[in-house]
Amino acid sequence: MSNDASHERLISTSVLVIGTGGAGLRASIELAERGVQVLTVGKRRTHDAHTTLAAGGINAALGTMDAEDSWQQHAADTLRESYFLAEPEIVETVTKNAERGIEDLVRWGMPFAREEDGRLSQRFFGAHTYRRTCYAGDYTGLEIQRTLMRRAAELDVPIIDTVYITRLLVADGTIFGAYGFDIVTGQGVQIQADAVILAAGGHTRIWRVTSSRRDENTGDSFRLAALAGGRIRDAELVQFHPSGLLEPDDAAGTLVSEAARGEGGVLRNALGERFMERYDAERLELSTRDRVALANYTEITEGRGTEHGGVLLDVSHLPREQILAKLPRVYRTLIDLQMLDISTTPVEVAPTAHYSMGGVWVQAADHGTGVAGLYAIGEASSGLHGANRLGGNSLIELLVYGRITGQAAAEFASGRTLVRRDPGAVQEAREEQAALLGGGGIEVPRRLQREVRDVMTAHAGVVRDEEGLQAGLEKIAAIEERAGHVTAHPDVAGFDDLAHAFDLKGSLLAARATLECALERRETRGCHNRADFPEQDPRLRGSMVWTPDGGVAFEPLPEIPEEIRALAEQRLDDSPRGKLVE
Repeated sequence: MSNDASHERLISTSVLVIGTGGAGLRASIELAERGVQVLTVGKRRTHDAHTTLAAGGINAALGTMDAEDSWQQHAADTLRESYFLAEPEIVETVTKNAERGIEDLVRWGMPFAREEDGRLSQRFFGAHTYRRTCYAGDYTGLEIQRTLMRRAAELDVPIIDTVYITRLLVADGTIFGAYGFDIVTGQGVQIQADAVILAAGGHTRIWRVTSSRRDENTGDSFRLAALAGGRIRDAELVQFHPSGLLEPDDAAGTLVSEAARGEGGVLRNALGERFMERYDAERLELSTRDRVALANYTEITEGRGTEHGGVLLDVSHLPREQILAKLPRVYRTLIDLQMLDISTTPVEVAPTAHYSMGGVWVQAADHGTGVAGLYAIGEASSGLHGANRLGGNSLIELLVYGRITGQAAAEFASGRTLVRRDPGAVQEAREEQAALLGGGGIEVPRRLQREVRDVMTAHAGVVRDEEGLQAGLEKIAAIEERAGHVTAHPDVAGFDDLAHAFDLKGSLLAARATLECALERRETRGCHNRADFPEQDPRLRGSMVWTPDGGVAFEPLPEIPEEIRALAEQRLDDSPRGKLVE
């Protein structure tokens, strides 16, 4: 790859969408339907987006099964489960517009499960007051991704899924495009755009055990937004899923769907004890994600874990036919990965970093970032989930804000009368890539990436304290120093090594943001457990907002509208009867 602009590919579009998962595709569809020129780029194959892994379902208060349900109750459930850290206006926008999101999918051919009379089936997920989760077996995310890909193809949306974006291009506080490279050829790519929508996922890959696959959710969105002048909100609020696999190594973190517990699976420690009785005697295995993850973590750290450092999830007492009918994906995954038959043998699981509830700071109306013309959606954004994401809410968020933000970006782009481009910003991005390819450094990005993951696992896992977080920051500083000596070595297969070097840059920035925000949140709330501050602090009902230069600032949240607050504070029927977990 040359540092010379003459070898670059230059592309112009009205709106650039970065990320080819559900959020990026939904925004692209909206733009195309409005007749606005759009280009969608991603660093991994579209059919392999993280969206495809979402098994459980997608929420909307349709009332098809429980007529009493309403968007207000959905909003109340979301706020209560967020430990009141969700942004009320974002919650209202998603829950009010959820039904329309489902209608869009149905119109585009989504094969939702239906009742015999044709109504959309809806099932319980943990902490929902009513049945409001639509689904397609345990492959809901995959079917949504397929539906959106099909619709995007009908609209001839141009998608390039071999472009890694390394910098957003900004002049005078306004976006004018992005810079990156082709992962196959290494060719520099400059994209001029009047608006940019960032939909490149979260940062859960910076932990050792994670439900994200290799090379995804490495904090790319955090870095792109922060370097462009955006801010990061609530980086410390990360959902740990209770049940990720520990074996084999290269698949550690792969989820065992919570439907396994919903169907009657039980958790036991190495002593054979059904330990959830100690942590939530009423709901047992059907408790909320943060509580089950903390229970699993506690059993393991107190020495009652299995040989590989996990606990046992057992469905072997269930009829084999039920397992094959209700948990086909779980059954097949365990056969494929471990040659383990879950109908006869328990499986070892442990908490796994699953979902970034924080992300790029966005405003509620249109998910603008404060940088003119730059928007963030999906797991890259923040504000809906607070300190515990309600199961099924992530998929509906993609559809609601994909549509709203597509409309906002279309209006912004078409309203621009003057575009100023800064050649200096382009040259900086160009030189950053050239330095990684032409350097003589001895550090290997993959190895440093593993060290980042080890640090975050040791010091910012399910339970944190000040001493551990400070130690984590010192270790991250040392890795940042070494990262200055990374050289990428392309080979005949392509420029993956250069991509890994930029993954490392994103991971380091996201790790620092997470540790610094976690230090400032001196309380225990939802997913964020501080051993040294075990109580919830009402003064901390707000967000930790981080920038690379300014560190962390606390921003209190607005009050919840009275109608929703009253519903959220009602005593919830916590009994697990007839309910699936989240």
